[in-house]
Amino acid sequence: MNNRSKRLIYSLLLLFAIAGVLALIMIKGPLAPVSVQTVRLTQGNLQPALFGVGTVEARRSYTIGPTRTGRVLQLDVDHGDRVITGQLLGKMDPVDLPDRLQSAQKSIERSEHQVEAAQSRLDEANSRSALARREAKRYRELLAKSQISHEAAETKETDAKTAADQVRGAQADLEGARHDLQRLQSDLKALQAQIEELKLVSPVEGLVTAREVEPGSVIVAGTTVLRLIEPATLWVRTRIEQRGSGDIRKGQSAEILLRSQPKQPLNGSVARVELIADSLTEERWVDVAFDEIPEGVAVGTLANVTINAPEVPNAYWLPAAALQTHERQTGVWLIVSGKSHFAPVRTGSRTLDGKIQIHTGVTPEDLVVSYSPKPLSEDKRLKTTDHD
Repeated sequence: MNNRSKRLIYSLLLLFAIAGVLALIMIKGPLAPVSVQTVRLTQGNLQPALFGVGTVEARRSYTIGPTRTGRVLQLDVDHGDRVITGQLLGKMDPVDLPDRLQSAQKSIERSEHQVEAAQSRLDEANSRSALARREAKRYRELLAKSQISHEAAETKETDAKTAADQVRGAQADLEGARHDLQRLQSDLKALQAQIEELKLVSPVEGLVTAREVEPGSVIVAGTTVLRLIEPATLWVRTRIEQRGSGDIRKGQSAEILLRSQPKQPLNGSVARVELIADSLTEERWVDVAFDEIPEGVAVGTLANVTINAPEVPNAYWLPAAALQTHERQTGVWLIVSGKSHFAPVRTGSRTLDGKIQIHTGVTPEDLVVSYSPKPLSEDKRLKTTDHD
């Protein structure tokens, strides 16, 4: 074999090697098409729902404590006791209030006697004044007949005026005595109110959930001694993702699954949608009431809550995994002539099993990428492995 033949053979081998490398790059290398899984737009009924985790709480709870600083004298109930409206739960030490109350009662009795005495003096002054007026009138008549002197008539007139002044003085004394009596009666009512405030009374029919202090403890005004709840107002205070929470309405049905009773789903409904959301966790509070409160449920129990929305009939939907974000837009990747193309979409309701309603952006004929092993970009070569 001559040199020319050898060079030809070597050149052919080199060309084959280069072609093999290029083929490998095109098939398995960076320029190879990306193998993706695909789906098509599906039409059917959707049952949207929102899931959240909540805590069993009482809609109405109460803290019982004194309005005055003092020492706890007695407590008649304990944790777990049921109470009725107006029931005496405990008392604070009144210290000197009973003695002050007794003193106020004695002062009122004395003031009542003073009013009676002032009334008697007024009656006596009225009698004297009436007599003085009659005498002054008789003397005026005698003076007109010239039977008495002017000095005698003037003396009787002066006596009548003095008696009238005495009546006014007696009236003032009586009014002063009455005012003193009213003041003392008000003081007595204030002391009685203070003694009543020392009683810890249940405002509702409920259940004692906590006993914070014990008899003998000295506490300041406003300190919580007992905590009560109304068991009939138990509900689940639930955190729901803000996305989609705007469609939640009062009265929507829900399913409650208590962590303490995981095999007994309970029916409920949305009782309140709170207006303040948590900007940090991007969640919103939704209060879900039990249709029938289970026996023995503990306040603070965790629960899984599913809020059902009205069914969406004949909706077009895609799996949630198909939705991607590209250049700050939400959409899906389509396969167009073997290459990737991003199509923005407008979505609607979502289901808990991963279905998302599609309003616009995709047609039933489009081939949508549902899974890609690597991030896609525009006009990237794609190869389908399967599709629905």
